[in-house]
Amino acid sequence: MAVLHAWRTARVTPLGELLTPPRMTAVLLRLAVQVVLVWSLWRGLYAQSGTTAGLDREQAVTYAVLAVLASRLRELDQFAGRDSVIQHMHFGTIIYWYLRPLPPQRYYALRALGERLYGLAWALAGYAVCLAAGLVEPPVSAAVAGVFVLSMLLGQWVLYYIMLVIDQLCFFTLRNNAAMLILVFAQNLLAGVYAPLWFFPDWFVTLSAFLPFQATLSVPLSLYVGRIPLSDAAFQLGVQVAWVVVLALFTRWVWRRAARRVIAQGG
Repeated sequence: MAVLHAWRTARVTPLGELLTPPRMTAVLLRLAVQVVLVWSLWRGLYAQSGTTAGLDREQAVTYAVLAVLASRLRELDQFAGRDSVIQHMHFGTIIYWYLRPLPPQRYYALRALGERLYGLAWALAGYAVCLAAGLVEPPVSAAVAGVFVLSMLLGQWVLYYIMLVIDQLCFFTLRNNAAMLILVFAQNLLAGVYAPLWFFPDWFVTLSAFLPFQATLSVPLSLYVGRIPLSDAAFQLGVQVAWVVVLALFTRWVWRRAARRVIAQGG
């Protein structure tokens, strides 16, 4: 019974897209356009250069395309289904999270797990197509592939907690749409979604090293393309594990405080 309830919870947000064919078509079209444009952009940027910031053209293009595919892991549109935390807080429906037998922390985690698994299906399908079309390079060895998969798993775990912190902010602020957008943009920028961190100034790279954002995407993709050698993989994986532990403890503490600050504006 517990497994059945977990399955039903995990598929809440994916069903909102799976049962709406136009949204599925829009996602496929948007993902295809993003991949083609990013691939074209980075090939154009490297047209007159060999190696820049420690990356050659194939490494840079592979990194950029994989970043687009990885972003699909968390791009499910919760807002369209009125299933985002900020909407629940605004309409007062967040109270139902605390009336169910299932604790809100577990509901949030199961729902996020379902979204990640659904996004993973998209990302893997896109990766297979891009690999077959020659848009990305395969990993240079089985060891690199294994380390990349492990690092990507840890990165998504870190990202889960970062997004949870952003959602938990809704419990302490009433009107925070702009803050949410700023935080999501900052997360993408510091994680290396828009461009590899190696292209940024030294002070920016140093600053990002003390923040958890690069552990979400920059580290796994840098391991994949070889910008971070296998000899440094153990240290990077250790840093990712450390961020998982720190953020897990922090968000657990915030959940306890958030339960005392549930405010319904609209219901």
